[in-house]
Amino acid sequence: MMEDIEDLLVGNGGVAPGFRLPVASVGLNPRKKTKRHLEKQPLVPDPLQSLIIPGTQTIYIKTFGCSHNQSDSEYMAGQLSAYGYALCEDPEEADLWLINTCTVKSPSQSAMDTTISKGRAAKKPLVVAGCVPQGSRNLKELEGVSIVGVQQIDRVVEVVEETLKGHEVRLLNRKTLPALDLPKVRKNKIVEILPINVGCLGACTYCKTKHARGHLGSYTVDSLIRRVRTVITEGVREIWLSSEDTGAYGRDIGVNLPVLLNAIVMELPSNGSTMLRIGMTNPPYILEHLKEIAGVLRLPCVYSFLHVPVQSGSDAVLSAMNREYTVKEFGTVVDTLTELVPGMQIATDIICGFPGETDEDFAQTVGLIKKYKFAQVHISQFYPRPGTPAARMKKVPSNVVKKRSRDLTAVFESFSPYDGMEGQLERIWITEVATDGVHLVGHTKGYIQVLIAAPENLLGTSAIVRITSIGRWSVFGEVIEFFNQENKNVSSNEIKSSYERCSSCADANGSCAKQPEDHRHKHFIRWLLRKRKNTVGAENAAALGAKGTEEWTQVHGSMAERAFVDKTLVAGMTVSFLIVVALLLQFGFQNVIFV
Repeated sequence: MMEDIEDLLVGNGGVAPGFRLPVASVGLNPRKKTKRHLEKQPLVPDPLQSLIIPGTQTIYIKTFGCSHNQSDSEYMAGQLSAYGYALCEDPEEADLWLINTCTVKSPSQSAMDTTISKGRAAKKPLVVAGCVPQGSRNLKELEGVSIVGVQQIDRVVEVVEETLKGHEVRLLNRKTLPALDLPKVRKNKIVEILPINVGCLGACTYCKTKHARGHLGSYTVDSLIRRVRTVITEGVREIWLSSEDTGAYGRDIGVNLPVLLNAIVMELPSNGSTMLRIGMTNPPYILEHLKEIAGVLRLPCVYSFLHVPVQSGSDAVLSAMNREYTVKEFGTVVDTLTELVPGMQIATDIICGFPGETDEDFAQTVGLIKKYKFAQVHISQFYPRPGTPAARMKKVPSNVVKKRSRDLTAVFESFSPYDGMEGQLERIWITEVATDGVHLVGHTKGYIQVLIAAPENLLGTSAIVRITSIGRWSVFGEVIEFFNQENKNVSSNEIKSSYERCSSCADANGSCAKQPEDHRHKHFIRWLLRKRKNTVGAENAAALGAKGTEEWTQVHGSMAERAFVDKTLVAGMTVSFLIVVALLLQFGFQNVIFV
């Protein structure tokens, strides 16, 4: 029987979500000096403990799992950095490893085991965080390491400090939600992953995450709005709402997702510089709010994209999973959003080989995927997670599970979801560098990935691009015009007016139907410099192809040098022109006097 850890928001004296209780002293469990522990993780010798200065060490953080886990890691990194600890990407250079784990699938937990083994072999002090220790605290792999629970990330500094001293620290008891205003070091400086709630209301028979994250606990609307205002002032250009089930937000505190979404969009800049992405939501909790959510998804500042897992196309399998909806109800979600939101894109998930899945059940799943031809489908094989009801069900033979996964993947990859986009003009929001180190990644209103050749200083900007070619997973674009990214505080009426202006010029696909304005007649020299810079940048990026980031940096530096030379030449031409004008005026004046 698993230990009872479902104490979220219980016994806290009525503390509201989004607020912290006073931090109590950390409980320490000095490691027993047994031979086994000395071999696994040697204690720091007593004479050296006095030499350890907290906040002077280097920390390596490894994150597994979902965006919520990524946000937790960013919060922990922010607190450690604020306390003076250095963060590094090279595990060999670190004095301590912080491993943030995921328990959704067996491969994720196996990767955690491998990382812990490597840390022990390298004699590194280890702190393990995330869903694995929270949901399975007695795992053999966790012996001799410090643990920080998913609700205790605001105390990571204490845990790290004591671990560096040779103590084993375990903080797993839940008290309240970690505050949203903790220091944070974002992996992507312009993307804020904003957790709006933890846990969920469901009881899926295969899910281990519920054991770790617990029952639903929502942050208050006010606390989330304060966070949105803060990150916008910090230059964030994309906000991801993240949770185990976004659609269930607020049901524990008397509000709902549409209330939160409408409050957030009123805080976003009216020029469209900052976009909102709504996170994963299960079908049951958005069915009653479909029209309201569609209204939000139509707004210019919200991506027309939603991740709605279906998991199976068979009602019998959905019932065995305890998913609390039918295939028809999932279809209602997809059909309604597709009808009401121009250019709507929906991603979904499928589990192949769930216990009891027959050939007919699988055929129904294939039929569902063929019907909707989703551009994004996350296909996984069933992994029994210890402690879940599904782990005790009769399994489908592994060879059958693997074959079904391959077959469904082949069906999915046969689609060409971006056919017809070539030549279209799309507005994109540029947020990251592509894996090739050369292109930048932008997303359309429907969150379709667009790769462009452009310098990194354009990250965080928005642009009009012409789609030049299409691929299976993304499309390529040519920049036509960049938008001005200056932000300013505006009233609610101005924001509403902006939505109406932008919506009125959108085409049937939700894209900007207006041709980019040509500013050459307004300021020829400024246009010429910008045009030359963009052209040179595109040519250099194309010439580099898939070369390394070091060469791209060199090219980027040479572009900056060219820009300086260009401006110097223009300045010289301007001065020369003024001198000539002055001489002509002087010469003309002298001629008049002489006559």
